[in-house]
Amino acid sequence: MLDFISNQWNPKCDGVNRRTFLRVGSLPFFGMALPQLLRASAPGKTPRAKSCILLWLDGGISTVDTFDMKPDAPDGIRGEFKPISTNIPGMSVCEHLPKVARRMNRICQLRTVVHAGSQHAEACHEMLTGWPQLPDPNANPVGATIHPCFGSVVSEQQGWRSGLPPFAELCGSIKYHHAGFIGSAFDPLRIRDGFSKPDFRVKNVAIADAIGRSRFDRRRSMLEAVDDLQRVRDRSAGSVFDRNQFYSQAFDLMTAPAAKKAFRIDQEPEKLRDSYGRFEEGQATLLARRLVESGVRFVTVQFNGYDTHDKNFSRLKNELLPKIDVAYSALLEDLEQRGMLEETLVICMGEFGRTPKVNGQAGRDHYPKVNNLNFSGAGVRMGEIIGRTDAQCANVVGRTHSPHDLAATIYDLLGVDYQKEYLSTANRPVLTTNNGKPIREIYS
Repeated sequence: MLDFISNQWNPKCDGVNRRTFLRVGSLPFFGMALPQLLRASAPGKTPRAKSCILLWLDGGISTVDTFDMKPDAPDGIRGEFKPISTNIPGMSVCEHLPKVARRMNRICQLRTVVHAGSQHAEACHEMLTGWPQLPDPNANPVGATIHPCFGSVVSEQQGWRSGLPPFAELCGSIKYHHAGFIGSAFDPLRIRDGFSKPDFRVKNVAIADAIGRSRFDRRRSMLEAVDDLQRVRDRSAGSVFDRNQFYSQAFDLMTAPAAKKAFRIDQEPEKLRDSYGRFEEGQATLLARRLVESGVRFVTVQFNGYDTHDKNFSRLKNELLPKIDVAYSALLEDLEQRGMLEETLVICMGEFGRTPKVNGQAGRDHYPKVNNLNFSGAGVRMGEIIGRTDAQCANVVGRTHSPHDLAATIYDLLGVDYQKEYLSTANRPVLTTNNGKPIREIYS
């Protein structure tokens, strides 16, 4: 049930020089169980949100066809879809987002974040860490320093809660959605399968009924015996690596009442499960709500397929928009009805927008000059639009913000120290954000 994979020393990593991986049943790897994971929030910080759910639109959604439509733009830019009214007078969205249209009073649209990353890898790094990739001509062609993503920084600074890991990723493996130089102990718990099954249950997070407690306790005793032998070997080699804390928290994840309860979305009413959509991303979004309700601090749900270089309109209409429309609107309504929206920051975004001009394959290409980021909850000024784009959705008009500012905003809302200094793997001081400033326009 517990499968220890590997550990290795990395003396250059600030405060985290034990990289340990764990497999829980069929779950992919995630960093686990260092004492830093138990640290409390930074003193003096008063978070507006206890947790965050990020709906990640992987590939980059066409904002000009969804949230920032330009019905008066010329052919070749305007696209095939029509705008519809929302529950905010004067605000419109795409006709294929009817459920979201009825929830726009719970969404703040931010249109001012601009970066230069035109390819997926560099754009994901910027939008998920706040930092651009810095090329290293002598060694690493894809970037010398891999920075920690938002969830990993939250994990490092705020730690475990209610026996649950602070950071989880559902439905995918997002580029640069990990802890980078602060160490894999702060990587997300990754869960990738099972969300569309009516009886969904994350395998082996709770003890299987057929195994029972006594058999599980015997397995734990065996692990402790192996650990004793390992410590003897380590001492003889001149180094000691104590895995007791590692095993203890792995055991806690699989036995804690909060953990066993959080992963059981099959206990939700059928009507509610239907409202989220009986597809992978919809059920994962429901699980995200259960996880933050149980104590997880940061959960990302990956919505795949938005890299629409070809067949942009048919793919959005028939596959992509119906899913985000159902799951996103259900999440906002569910959080509000449970009284959780004001303490949960909800973000819906991708790595960039798409080109104003439609290409020869009825698609749109990568376009980091324009994007649309949606924020809800946590004292955000919902029902408003911050910033605007020009008549062809080609450029932001007026003031822009950097990904550093975006990162500072997210961290500030979550009570995270966005000015903290870390050491990179090259033993160089690196700030959490490069003097990024919170975008106060979105705060109430």
